[in-house]
Amino acid sequence: MGPSRDSKSAVTSDLKETGYILACIIIDVTALGCFVYYILCLFLAVTLHQSFAATDVPPTAAAPQTTALPPVPPARPERGNYTVTNGNGTVCLMARMGLQLNIRFSSASLNNTVQDVLNLQPNVTKSSGSCDSDSATLLLMAEEKTNLTFLFSLNATSSKYHLSGVTLSAAWPDMSEPFSASNSSLDYLRGTLGRSYMCREEQTLAVAVNFSLNTFQLQVQPFGLTGDQFGAAEECQLDEDDMLIPIIVGTALASLVLIVLVAYLIGRKRSHAGYQTI
Repeated sequence: MGPSRDSKSAVTSDLKETGYILACIIIDVTALGCFVYYILCLFLAVTLHQSFAATDVPPTAAAPQTTALPPVPPARPERGNYTVTNGNGTVCLMARMGLQLNIRFSSASLNNTVQDVLNLQPNVTKSSGSCDSDSATLLLMAEEKTNLTFLFSLNATSSKYHLSGVTLSAAWPDMSEPFSASNSSLDYLRGTLGRSYMCREEQTLAVAVNFSLNTFQLQVQPFGLTGDQFGAAEECQLDEDDMLIPIIVGTALASLVLIVLVAYLIGRKRSHAGYQTI
């Protein structure tokens, strides 16, 4: 006497149920693999962001040997408000930023070349300058005979401006001789006429082999001001990269939730169909 129809049906049902379970396991493993993939993508995005935020390499030149250890960087500098007015008293340049000077100079007390970092203090810094149709200058005069000059240039054809020159002169007590560094062929802080340039993140502007400038929470507009208000801001690449990471994380999480939901619905549908067949 062969197996009854009920026993055959039970075996078939068990095989189908086993198949459904294996299918759900495969779907879950696939979802886990996708999750690992998105985690790797997130790690890659963070790594790329760190590489974008790396300090700019200063111009190539023979630098003097330095034996002194690098100094401990001071805290983030305070953000200052600096303006330049033209002949009739109208504001023609505005800048809000924290500034940090990185200088390599000859120390009188150590009789050696040292590296020092100094925050520019807004409460003891005076601003002045001038504005022309295609150029604007911002001069910051701080304590200890520290003078920092920014030169902005405007291309009238493209209506684009940029920071084209930076000059620093200083006579600090420990300097064996007055310090001076200048570069008039820079291409930083690029913006559009009538708009401001903004960078919330710290960025390093390499000026010379013995001088670089760190900026913090920077917003500047050297041309096309209306009254005493900044124009619409054009954000730097560093700020855009910081916005990209949350977008990647959100997309990865949303995709993972969608994959799990689809896997659940497929498994439930197949399970339901199997019960109907039984």
